[in-house]
Amino acid sequence: MDETSFNWSLKDDIREYWGRRSETFDLSPGHEIFNDQERAGWHALFRRHLGEGEGRPVLDLASGTGVISHLLHDLGFQVTGLDFSDAMLARARAKAGQRKAAIHFIAGDAEQTLEADATYDAVVTRHLVWTLVNPTDAFAEWFRVLKPGGTLLIVDADTGAPRTLKAHVLRSAARLLAKLTPALPRPGMDMETHNRILKQVYFSDGARADRIADLLRAAGFQDVTIDRDLSTIHRGQWRNMPLRQQLERASQDRYAIRARKP
Repeated sequence: MDETSFNWSLKDDIREYWGRRSETFDLSPGHEIFNDQERAGWHALFRRHLGEGEGRPVLDLASGTGVISHLLHDLGFQVTGLDFSDAMLARARAKAGQRKAAIHFIAGDAEQTLEADATYDAVVTRHLVWTLVNPTDAFAEWFRVLKPGGTLLIVDADTGAPRTLKAHVLRSAARLLAKLTPALPRPGMDMETHNRILKQVYFSDGARADRIADLLRAAGFQDVTIDRDLSTIHRGQWRNMPLRQQLERASQDRYAIRARKP
């Protein structure tokens, strides 16, 4: 099998997996937002790196059911959400209709959006980069659709092997607790498919922030900054998570990366 057919096969697997998960996506803490503390944390993060919306166009990549799109809409951005999954898009459009939010949702591949050059003041992603097949192509594409002076904001996590002693201790505690307590309900989660995908993506050994930052610089981005001050978001999420999940997520390096197009 040549590289092109391999990459399409994997992308097809990713699209189908998230399409199936669309039915239960909004039931999971860490996906949907369940309290004002977390919502305030997201708003603060976006204001810190993007400023107020003021009608500026922003592209929310891998927008899913529109959780991040709505947060950006709250701040006054003109939001376009792009997703690979028709099922996710259907739910996103229904949610926006219910909330009377003027958010435009389109189908597309985050690595080849087909959007015009220099269209957006900002591009935002949450939990997309770890799934990328070709991050070099993706980052070049995001650079292309940004206006000069525009901002890319990536929110993601390194869920690979813990890289600090504290992270190792937290991961060990989570696994010990897993042996002593019943299995956690994971709505719609197909671990076999998830793990099969994870083994094949570019960041299969973990989406390390420094590796992402280096690839962004190589793509032409400047002022690349790694921000790990997400504590308000995490505390809000933990209020709706069992202890095992709190420990597991606390063992991961969760971050935002901001980069600017010159």
